[in-house]
Amino acid sequence: MEGAGAAPGGAPPRGGGQLRCRNLQEFLRGLSPPVLDRLYAHPAPCLAVFRELPALARAVVLRMLFLEQPLPQAAVGLWVKKEHSREQAASAGALLALGLWRPQVLPGGLPGLGLHPAFRQALRVALLGGGRAWWDGGGQLGPDRHARDVSALDKYAEERWEVILHFMVGSPSAAVSQDLAQLLVQAGLMKSEGGEPPCITSAGFQFLLLDTPAQLWYFVLQYLRGAEARGLDLVEILAFLFQLSFSTLGKDYSVEGMSESLLTFLQHLREFGLVFQRKRKSRRFYPTRLAIALAAGTAGTAGTAGTAGTAPEPGARGFLLVETNYRIYAYTDSELQIALIALFSELLYRFPNLVVAQVTRDSVQAAIANGITADQIIHFLRTRAHPIMAKQSPVLPPTITDQIRLWELERDRLRFSEGVLYNQFLSQVDFEVLRDHARALGVLVFENPGRRLMVVTPGGHPDVKRFWKRQKHSA
Repeated sequence: MEGAGAAPGGAPPRGGGQLRCRNLQEFLRGLSPPVLDRLYAHPAPCLAVFRELPALARAVVLRMLFLEQPLPQAAVGLWVKKEHSREQAASAGALLALGLWRPQVLPGGLPGLGLHPAFRQALRVALLGGGRAWWDGGGQLGPDRHARDVSALDKYAEERWEVILHFMVGSPSAAVSQDLAQLLVQAGLMKSEGGEPPCITSAGFQFLLLDTPAQLWYFVLQYLRGAEARGLDLVEILAFLFQLSFSTLGKDYSVEGMSESLLTFLQHLREFGLVFQRKRKSRRFYPTRLAIALAAGTAGTAGTAGTAGTAPEPGARGFLLVETNYRIYAYTDSELQIALIALFSELLYRFPNLVVAQVTRDSVQAAIANGITADQIIHFLRTRAHPIMAKQSPVLPPTITDQIRLWELERDRLRFSEGVLYNQFLSQVDFEVLRDHARALGVLVFENPGRRLMVVTPGGHPDVKRFWKRQKHSA
């Protein structure tokens, strides 16, 4: 034979796939039932989950909230008219996926449905009052001589988050803790090899082109996934994160009564810019707008990372002018914004408050090779367009957007797939017998009869190999 060789052309897809920014409910659906049971014992998570349910699901929960016994499934189905069956199916799917509905067997073998008992009790407390105060020790705090108003908290949150982004692009002035650097590596946004300082990955390039809510959401989800490995109680920090969504912007809260796990989590939130704490040992903290919006679920609306439909940052001021000659004029002195522009263009000139760059075929294809898509580049330019340019329709010249997409398609003309190479056949008959068998199995990727070589999928390789051995023995 003839020779079954190594797989040719087995390059992985470029860019490592798209970053996904799911909402907190989707994260909860992936938790185990015991974890959800513990989480639903807290009123804040139950109220937060309830308010994010579809409208029909909320109505169903309220109708069952004060029923101690499960109801027949057929009776629950009669609550909704047939023309709303699609909404009913979506609501039922959400309630079952979150573990809020508990399927049960009623007397007589009838299928029944009941609310999660802990969720039912905690949601009653959240809606009607009672229970233990969410913020223990809050009344013991006196006036804060170093109080921060809303504008100061917004500025603090923006500065802290920008430090993380500057660290990712390699700004020498940006320094983060070892824990945060490790988290960036675990999230796949940076990599560290051979004791060298962490450097950005292709996923990190995609991450930098997201708007702030989408960045923050992706980052916090990665943090939650590794919380238990850091010795933190996942249920405790999730409950605290939900409590933040009900806090008041500009109001201080006490750390009294917090466990060591929560105090550690609070320090991480402080470094992310989600809470302000003047000193590490301070007895009070201030939630920032980022924390309140994140836990309320609004940050989770970003959807797929870097798609053109992602909403621009609230209050963001545009600073980019894009001309039909592929030049970009960026009126900014931000090192971070300049570094982002340099990801997909060539910097030509730099002045104190102006940078001139050129979008070229090589610069765009280099960005695409690093995992950035044409839609992400166009999204970045559109959402940061100067107010004068933003009045145009369309905002960006069609020649620019079309050409960026064409440059992406030009690079994607070749499709890579893994395979196992068969060559060095002794005769054309042997080649055709094995090729026909692989084709019948649906595992043939490529054939070249003139050179007597063929490629099959890795999954089909064992079957093709066994067939060839039987052919040799029977010959």
